[in-house]
Amino acid sequence: MKALKITIITAYIAALAVMAAATVVEKLFGTPFASENIYGSVWFSGIWTILAIAGIIYIFRQRMFARPVRFVLHLAFVTILTGALTTHIFGLQGTTHVRLDEPANMAISSNGGQFIKLPFSIELNSFEIETYPGTQSPMDYVSRITFKTDSDSATASVSMNKIAEYRNWRFYQSGYDPDGYGTYLSVSHDPAGIGITYVGYALLFLSMILMLVLPGEGFRQTLKRLANSKLALVAIVFSTLFPISAMAGTATVPRPVAADFGRLHAYNGSRICPVQTVARNFCIKLYGKPNYKGMSAEQVFVGWILNPSQWADEPMIKLKGEARNSIGSGRKYVSYNDLITNGSKLDNAVSDIFSGKDVPGAKSWREADEKLNIIQMLLNGQMLKIFPHLADNQIVWYSSADNLPLDMPDDEWLFIKKSMDYVGELAFTHNYDSLTHIIGKIGQYQAKTAASVLPSASRTKAEIIFNTLNLTKILAMALTTIGIVCFFVFTIGLARRKPTNRPLTIALNTVLGAALIYNLAAIGLRGYIGGHLPLSNGTETMQFMSACAMMLTLCLHRRFALITPFGFIISGLTLMVSMMGESNPQITHLMPVLASPLLSIHVCVLMLAYTLLAFLMLNGVAALIIGRNNAEQVETLYVVSRLMLYPALFLLTAGIFIGAIWANQSWGRYWGWDPKEVWALITMLIYAMPLHASLFPRLQKPIVAHIFLIVAFLSVLITYFGVNFLLGGMHSYA
Repeated sequence: MKALKITIITAYIAALAVMAAATVVEKLFGTPFASENIYGSVWFSGIWTILAIAGIIYIFRQRMFARPVRFVLHLAFVTILTGALTTHIFGLQGTTHVRLDEPANMAISSNGGQFIKLPFSIELNSFEIETYPGTQSPMDYVSRITFKTDSDSATASVSMNKIAEYRNWRFYQSGYDPDGYGTYLSVSHDPAGIGITYVGYALLFLSMILMLVLPGEGFRQTLKRLANSKLALVAIVFSTLFPISAMAGTATVPRPVAADFGRLHAYNGSRICPVQTVARNFCIKLYGKPNYKGMSAEQVFVGWILNPSQWADEPMIKLKGEARNSIGSGRKYVSYNDLITNGSKLDNAVSDIFSGKDVPGAKSWREADEKLNIIQMLLNGQMLKIFPHLADNQIVWYSSADNLPLDMPDDEWLFIKKSMDYVGELAFTHNYDSLTHIIGKIGQYQAKTAASVLPSASRTKAEIIFNTLNLTKILAMALTTIGIVCFFVFTIGLARRKPTNRPLTIALNTVLGAALIYNLAAIGLRGYIGGHLPLSNGTETMQFMSACAMMLTLCLHRRFALITPFGFIISGLTLMVSMMGESNPQITHLMPVLASPLLSIHVCVLMLAYTLLAFLMLNGVAALIIGRNNAEQVETLYVVSRLMLYPALFLLTAGIFIGAIWANQSWGRYWGWDPKEVWALITMLIYAMPLHASLFPRLQKPIVAHIFLIVAFLSVLITYFGVNFLLGGMHSYA
């Protein structure tokens, strides 16, 4: 039995180490190298085979079948691995290319490029790129095809997240010819592997649910242990004030007039949005904030349009790194004229970067070049596409500087070409009443020409409200500060066995509840504006994780008082991280492949898991601060950690396999060894270790377990941040 345990532990640790190393190897040498020499190697498969066989033997040697739920849980993993092995041996994957009037009956295999003879032919009836109303942004790619054999035929449509199936062959939309007369379809033939794998998923989800609800299982037993413990919270409310930016006298229009201009619609970033959104993004891109010297983003934006010569001297362009040292002589902010003056330095650096040379501070040079290009786009009129034109039943948006269609009516041509000139004249003479009138005329033109595609009045108003919500930074800093103060005060009080201060607890929960309402309102507005659940990028997922932390804190504070400072810290830090990405991610349409309900479920479940794992880490820190002299309290905190570990691990596991189902629906494969997939699996395996007491007995000791849970959280940080910013891969957008 001892040799069997050593075999399992060795294979387990080897699998973790190899997968972690493989993600670094892939970054250094490329995906094909890692796939061929690690993920697709015989020795890597051998590690998993040894682990699986040894695990099966161990299950029966431990007579785990006497505990049906645990037995089914482990049987589920065996079934999933069996399905993967079946797919690997018997499954066929490849790609076929079909053009109009050119039937195809062959596919090129994904493994080695060999040809696969299909038992039928495929004809392409039509291919269509569906766009979002009033934009040129792709909403979906649709291939309408016909399958034919000697005896029958069938028609089907293939689009993103909608597969076609014929005689156990599955087809996925993967690409198309530039001329629109051909399509590329991913092909998969794996009836046995899919069936076995889905049975494994069903067993896994069922057993995890039962382990949480049945009285005889570990979660409910741990809950009973916690019911006998006594935890207290002694907290203090901390508040802080933040300075307000000084006003500036830079030439622009009054705030109400700029606000009227901001309520017009514009085509920007593949969607139709208020000009206010374009202005806000412009201001954040340049300055790092949605306002400048007391002026709103709309005032800044209009100022640049109407008085570019004066604004060109304003030091509002934020530089970093080498670009700051070279162009700004160490200054944090420079002007547009500073960039122009140092244009040769910027051009040379960017040219060297694109030619593949190793340029120090390459990212800072690219950002400086991007900001210069953004200003030039605004100055030459390309950014402000506010004039819709209806032609051939399609709305196309133009700016006053664009080349307009030759067949456009003369009155419409004059209106588009001359409106902004007239706006400039009225602003220069300070005739703001007439300026407001002409802005209204542009709005009426938009409503008349593009009524069928403009966002509803409620959606436009929601976006304007969302853009004015500037409390996130203050809220994030306040929550983090309160959480840190509460955390240290509580641990000191816990060590001295002081009772709970109920009024302060109520006050803290009231503050957190108000923060949650604000956060949920922001998330709801963002989702309503974008037309989908806001979980498609790092900014949105971090904001959702903050809301998860707040909700869990308010739900569990009566049973576990220490969770209150944890909730403040996690929700505050995640809001700060969300703000870090706010300057680049915008509210845009989803990529077609991301427009699936499984994506939202996948992200929601994983964010809940990461939130619980963050609680476990902070709980471990509290235990170490209390120290060995308070063994009873350390033991209680260990029970709390073990209690949270069950749902955290189960949610993480469920999120991973929901993602696998989504991948199978989108690309025809469950697992692609993408760096984030790999690190999510590593994280799951690491956090599963404390729940296997017979294999890892030392992790059942409270202090050791707390240290382990602190260190284990590094895998969560790598999974989310390390992959996004260092390792890359398909999931780096999240």
